[in-house]
Amino acid sequence: MNDQRGWFITGTDTEIGKTFVACALLHALRRTGVTAVAMKPVAAGFDGHGHNEDVERLLAASSMQPARNLVNPYGFRAAIAPHIAAAEEGRRIELPQIAAALSTLRTMADVVLVEGVGGFCVPLGDTRDTADLASLLALPVILVVGMRLGCINHALLTEQAIAARGLPLAGWVANRIDPAMSRFPENLAALQARLPAPLLGVVEHGTTPEHAALALRLPDWPESRASPA
Repeated sequence: MNDQRGWFITGTDTEIGKTFVACALLHALRRTGVTAVAMKPVAAGFDGHGHNEDVERLLAASSMQPARNLVNPYGFRAAIAPHIAAAEEGRRIELPQIAAALSTLRTMADVVLVEGVGGFCVPLGDTRDTADLASLLALPVILVVGMRLGCINHALLTEQAIAARGLPLAGWVANRIDPAMSRFPENLAALQARLPAPLLGVVEHGTTPEHAALALRLPDWPESRASPA
């Protein structure tokens, strides 16, 4: 398998299951016989031992345990917006450093998943945001839609932002974060009719990443794409 393969995992909001879906995709990839790792370039919220829950879950689901500074180049103590956390710690998030970490991980695994922070346009500094990072890395995007009231608008706006950056939307995942969501089938159908990418699967509430992997299909890989700067 081409060692340049990978996807950028984004979501319609924060706390909608990007890490969960990334872990499920890692399990699905590993079942195909490839090596797969994930990185979360920017994470906020670390415990007293220097651990972040999302980073730990991605490491546990990966084929190997790379150095943490490759998996998470920028980690901030406070669980707040990353540009605010960076400013409070007197640090600057440098996108080329993240691209360099991705390049190193690509030499170690067949596939690398990159999980964004929050939604697609979360600020990473005064003039940079997560959309800039996705553009730099030039990976096809997988959109995690947190299925709850309002998700149609959030998903369609996010898709427009992804398209505006010239990035392909490889597929999307419906994550049932609200198991009591009213008219779930109708909302799912509305998204399927409007999002210009295949539904990769529905993740049921309360399942595990290993079980969710069985309900997901991997997106087709585009025949051509840009290389990250």
